[in-house]
Amino acid sequence: MMLVVTIPAYNEQATVGQVISDIPKEIKGIDEIKIVVIDDGSTDSTSQAASQAGALVFSFGHNKGLGAAFSQGIRTALSLGADIIVNIDADGQFDSKDIPKLLEPILNNKADMVTASRFADPSLVPEMPWVKKWGNRRVANIVNNLCGLNMKDVSCGFRAYKRDAALRVTLLGGHTYTHEVILDMAFRGLRIEEVPVKVQGVRKFGESKVASNVFTYGWRSLCIMFRALRDYKPMVVFGSISAFFLILAIFCGGFVMIHYLRTGAFFPYVFVAFAAAGFGFIALICYITALLAGMLNRLRILQDEQLFLLRKNEYEKK
Repeated sequence: MMLVVTIPAYNEQATVGQVISDIPKEIKGIDEIKIVVIDDGSTDSTSQAASQAGALVFSFGHNKGLGAAFSQGIRTALSLGADIIVNIDADGQFDSKDIPKLLEPILNNKADMVTASRFADPSLVPEMPWVKKWGNRRVANIVNNLCGLNMKDVSCGFRAYKRDAALRVTLLGGHTYTHEVILDMAFRGLRIEEVPVKVQGVRKFGESKVASNVFTYGWRSLCIMFRALRDYKPMVVFGSISAFFLILAIFCGGFVMIHYLRTGAFFPYVFVAFAAAGFGFIALICYITALLAGMLNRLRILQDEQLFLLRKNEYEKK
């Protein structure tokens, strides 16, 4: 049983070495442990610090974003033959010694993916700005409502993946990955568990590369969640838009018909009649779009399964 720990890093020379050194050398149920650092185009000595601490280093020529670094880490871990992959940040906010806690549900075949949670245990909630706590709660509520989960923390990057779960990961965004991965796996019906851990709420060095601006981070996260909902549940998105315009068409059309029955003429509300027709046309177009998107989603599901089988066959040959 091989564990590969992947660490995306961008200008983290002050902490990446300690994160690597704190990774347990022996874990019950694990026969081999490898460590991979994805250097996301750092301009400091992150690469050298990671290499000196004993990690394999894969470096980008320029900064591509956390999502791209995470995806590369998954691909690299799979190419090394990983049975389980743990992803942990390089900034030192997570404790590498907690890795066995994340592995336990997977080793006991109770989960396909395990995510660390900063808020599942009230006694472990870290000190952090209230606006970030509020934002994390709002995002968790949105994700839970979208895919029927009951998670306290969907933004934590400290996670463990079974190989089959990692083989199914397909990310389209480069900015981040935390919400997209949970939505993707939840919509695919994979088992997700939370494990409470103690986390440093504020970095010792520098500031967050992803969530330094809460509003920008929130907007990008909402865009990711909307795209996931659009792709996996198109009838909900386009059907809702269609229903909205259909209600407008019925309201406007009903108003004009009542006026016509009372007066025998459409004047002076002819424009309302045209608006009703326009709203009805938009509702029809949106409904047709929902039907077509639903068909495309079924094809996507089949293609995703084929891609998973191809990836699995490819990595099992290595």
